[in-house]
Amino acid sequence: MSHPEPVARRMYDLVEPLGLVPYFADESDEALMALGLRNPWDAYFAGRAAPFGPTMPAEVVHAVFYNFAPGEVARHLPRVWDLTTPEAALAARERGCVAGMRRILGERADDPAIARAGDLLLKAATSAPVEGRALYAALRAVPVPQEPVARLWHAATLLREHRGDGHIVALLAEGIAGTEAHVLHALSAGTPAQDFGRVWHLPAAQLTAVIDGMRARGLVGADGWLTAEGRATKERVEALTDRLAEAPYTVLSPGDLDRLVADLEPISAAFRAVFPM
Repeated sequence: MSHPEPVARRMYDLVEPLGLVPYFADESDEALMALGLRNPWDAYFAGRAAPFGPTMPAEVVHAVFYNFAPGEVARHLPRVWDLTTPEAALAARERGCVAGMRRILGERADDPAIARAGDLLLKAATSAPVEGRALYAALRAVPVPQEPVARLWHAATLLREHRGDGHIVALLAEGIAGTEAHVLHALSAGTPAQDFGRVWHLPAAQLTAVIDGMRARGLVGADGWLTAEGRATKERVEALTDRLAEAPYTVLSPGDLDRLVADLEPISAAFRAVFPM
């Protein structure tokens, strides 16, 4: 007997393309780098860490972001706050993301469905408990934009960070460390770890040590691919992530959820058509 798709998984498929706008729409990096930042990774850390303010140590941001290699965060934080402010970074990120969304959506950007979807998505995005979810909680403290496209993007970003905080809980529960999470994801998708975009730049010895550690625990086989236990671990991580991501959507009635899905489907499809997902 087949089981119905979890609400959180269905919504992830619809919301994730909007949450990826800062990372795949050039306008976001361009707006942030116009503040004087040095490179796209400066833009990434300034934009995503801005809700924590300028005094959060790099070590704490590293812990919250979870899956960056040691030292990567410290190459950008707190240096970016010598070049701009968190308030300016938040405003530039929002401005760039809205510009990117409007470019991709075209005339659909002014469709009433954008405002309807934004309002319902924001209702969900601001309804979940914040306990144990540091990045989601920090973003909840950021003022909510009123312009419909910005409102929709902000809601999607809240939900993406809420899910991400829960995903880290699931990884921790399975004993999967930050770089290991990238290896697990790459291998589960049929990509050799050394070719995966988030870890290919690491020194070969460092990446090999991570893979060897996963092999010693029975997650990776002698052939370099996931074992049955490795695949089962990945499935447990995803299942728990979905369960932990359900809370925001419980505030919506079945009718509201149906309306939200109907409005988001063509919007999400527009982003999926241009983003490398």
